Amino acid sequence: MALPALGALAAEPLYVLVDTAIVGHLGRPQIAALGLAGTVLSGAFTIFNFLTYGTTAVVARASGAGQHERAARLAAQALWVSLAIGLALLVVCEAAAAPLLNALGGHGRSGHFALVYFRIAAAGLPAALVALAGQGYLRGVSNLRRPLVVVVAANAVNVVLEVLFVYGLHWGIAGSAAGTAIAQAGMGVAFTRDLLRPHAESRRPSLQEMRPMVRVGRQIFVRTAALYASFLVAASVLARMGDAEIGAHQIAFQLFIFLALLLDAVAIAGQVIVGRMLGAGDADGAHAAAVRMIGWSVVVGGVFAVVLLPLSHAVPRGFTGDTAVLAQAAKLWPLFALMQPLAGAVFALDGILIGASDTAYLMWSMLAASALFIAVAALSLALGWGILGVWAGLDVLIAARLLLLAARFVGRRWAVVGYA
Repeated sequence: MALPALGALAAEPLYVLVDTAIVGHLGRPQIAALGLAGTVLSGAFTIFNFLTYGTTAVVARASGAGQHERAARLAAQALWVSLAIGLALLVVCEAAAAPLLNALGGHGRSGHFALVYFRIAAAGLPAALVALAGQGYLRGVSNLRRPLVVVVAANAVNVVLEVLFVYGLHWGIAGSAAGTAIAQAGMGVAFTRDLLRPHAESRRPSLQEMRPMVRVGRQIFVRTAALYASFLVAASVLARMGDAEIGAHQIAFQLFIFLALLLDAVAIAGQVIVGRMLGAGDADGAHAAAVRMIGWSVVVGGVFAVVLLPLSHAVPRGFTGDTAVLAQAAKLWPLFALMQPLAGAVFALDGILIGASDTAYLMWSMLAASALFIAVAALSLALGWGILGVWAGLDVLIAARLLLLAARFVGRRWAVVGYA
């Protein structure tokens, strides 16, 4: 189950990684702009990932309990919820683009480029959220191959369009944003078909059918919003330090997201297996599977750390040739590499507790860890700790989450059986 999830998860962040590689060679103002606008858009996408995780949690339990028609009805409800949120988010983003980017430190040429990229790329948000819901449903019914096919195809289209628009038509950073938005639109159409395909007695919007999904989704939303707030604070603090700092952060942050989603492949399998086993009444089996998944995630994270440590100069050069950005990237690199094993354990525990619908605890533990990071980031700006201070704070964030989630897992209060 983890292997196709790995392919799909690894493909998703390639949208912004491709943007970073292409835009990074346009110049320092452009990559600084992407560092700001890309963080906001990635966050807008990320904080609504409850559409995936919340859908997977309730569909996996229904499927594990043998309620297949109910799972089909939940698929349709996931479509209506994601479409409504996506359209509302698009309107808000377009209306608030300029004041939001200004408040986050956008200025000069980089601020102008950030606004251009943001306005164009935001058009893909509704389709991107529908794709999140589609993946959540397919994971819940243990079909992890279909999301892989759709996401890889969308990424291939994105690469072709980016090269055509940026280098062929010379649209610059606007071409990068347009390529991503068009590819996301195609992906949204494909997942809409998947959500409406299974037989259901009714596909009409129903508040009653949405309620369990919304309950789990609301708590995951708060948890994810708190995590995103931490990354947004990091980007805002670094934007105030200089273009080199925010440019280096953009490279490391997008690589972090890429590796996080690779590590999350095992967590996705854990989420599905734990949800189905608890739905079928097998608490001991769910716990045993969860222990194995935590171990695998730590091992994979350790491998990432070993591979990354000696590449502090080589990897960033694939994204930019600016010497100031490269110097800042080299400073933060050890902190970025060494957080990977801790992150592996954290992501596995996340998936396990989401599969168990223990999302209230996830929410409160994330709020506590994020408050700790924001304090460290504020001190980094006030006391001149620079990019090292901000990334040390991100390491503290991951470590705090690990301690809180591990304590919950050991207590086994999450292993509640039956459909919830």
